Amino acid sequence: MTTSDAMTTSRIHSDPAYGQALLVALSGMASADPARTRLRASTIEWYLPVAAHLARRYSYRGEPVADLIQAAAIGLIKAVDRYDPSRGVPFTSYAYPTILGEIKRHFRDTTWAVRVPRGLQEGRAHLATTMETLAGQLRRIPTTADLATALGIGITEVGELQRVAEAYRPSSPHRLTSEGEESSLLDEIGGNDPGFDSVDQRLTLRMLLTELPARDQHILRLRYGGGLTQTEIATQIGVSQMQISRLLKRSLTTLHNRMIVDGTEVTSPRHATGGPWRAHDVHSEGAEGLG
Repeated sequence: MTTSDAMTTSRIHSDPAYGQALLVALSGMASADPARTRLRASTIEWYLPVAAHLARRYSYRGEPVADLIQAAAIGLIKAVDRYDPSRGVPFTSYAYPTILGEIKRHFRDTTWAVRVPRGLQEGRAHLATTMETLAGQLRRIPTTADLATALGIGITEVGELQRVAEAYRPSSPHRLTSEGEESSLLDEIGGNDPGFDSVDQRLTLRMLLTELPARDQHILRLRYGGGLTQTEIATQIGVSQMQISRLLKRSLTTLHNRMIVDGTEVTSPRHATGGPWRAHDVHSEGAEGLG
């Protein structure tokens, strides 16, 4: 509370009749009277230090004081507009709950990093109060079971209310993961998986592999699935190694050209030269389709 606020608030308490006179005069004026607008502004200005004083009670919660005073001022305006002097209730007694309610509304509606239902917000506040009370009574930190008994709810509900607190102020991504270590939460966030870019290529290639002649599929399976050399494949099939080489080259070229015809752009670094697919390409990006 500033010195100016303290002096003005002290003035209000020492001369409550003046403020009350403003409110009485305001209530007796017609809403269409031009003078009422000026009197209303003067009345709000007179009591504004009271709203600022109440707002500063919550300054420790990390919100800008200016925002809290603005919320309190809205509550004050509502109190001034709704106050009825004929009921005999002092204005401050009427205005305090309205101003505090507006400040709490500000915290509920604008300060949560993740929006949660009002019931959970209120439950979290009740949980915090209960924890403080039980800690004083038990002279230790209350357990989840202690809190559940005191609140009359289940242990699962207590856990939910405890997790709600994490939605109010999220942890900074720069926070260290553990004491004494230099790594932060950002270091634990994964990057883009390069494998995602090849998903379309792999699916298309797998389909095209099944369209090759049965003998070509068998040769590819032996070469890239079984890991056999061209000479070993030639011995198994009963042809020359040169024929196996030509068949492999033809199959890879066919697959490469069909990929382009089907509109699948080959973006792997291995294909940057635009040449035919090499042996490792089929093995890593679709030979499993032959199984």
